[in-house]
Amino acid sequence: MAIVKSGFYYPNKMGKIFLEALEEVMGKNGLNAILNLAGLEQYIDNYPPDNLNKEFDFAEISALLNALEQMYGPRGGRGLAQRAGRALFANGLRNFGALAGAGDLAFTVLPLSAKLKIGVPAIAKIFNGLTDQVSNVQDNGEYYTYTLERCSMCHNRQTDKPACHVAAGRNSRSRWNLANAVATTWDVCAFIRNRFLNRPLA
Repeated sequence: MAIVKSGFYYPNKMGKIFLEALEEVMGKNGLNAILNLAGLEQYIDNYPPDNLNKEFDFAEISALLNALEQMYGPRGGRGLAQRAGRALFANGLRNFGALAGAGDLAFTVLPLSAKLKIGVPAIAKIFNGLTDQVSNVQDNGEYYTYTLERCSMCHNRQTDKPACHVAAGRNSRSRWNLANAVATTWDVCAFIRNRFLNRPLA
């Protein structure tokens, strides 16, 4: 079945990194099966080009996550999406970390609270500048809130629980908690991070 495009896009490079992260956790054959089920056969052995053209549609991310849950069940699909998110964090940091200043030696030696104060808004700025994702960061004193007003993982989905498992996995590497999601009828997807402690909020 043809995917109805959302009209919102990530750059091809981010789509390529996402598919590579899925391949890393599922293997080539596993990813090919998911691509077939999602109606994205065009990406089998043919990942998006390594450029910043905005051509990887949000609907394709959503279709992949739906396919994961169809094939492995909600719990298994969630686990794989979170593992892919963790791989995505590492791969994305290698490719885009310099844009956020995270690749600088001076940044790596900063205390955690300073890294969050500088790094989180910088990451949101990258997504707002390079993609059609709308990211906002709010400093609430003891914690930061990172929200997505336009979330590819929730696009055209309605679920009982938050569906942003890729972002939850990616953000778990830096100790963020998923608070709510568009797929569960909230207006935004929200992640919360304690600014002082190197652990998730209870």
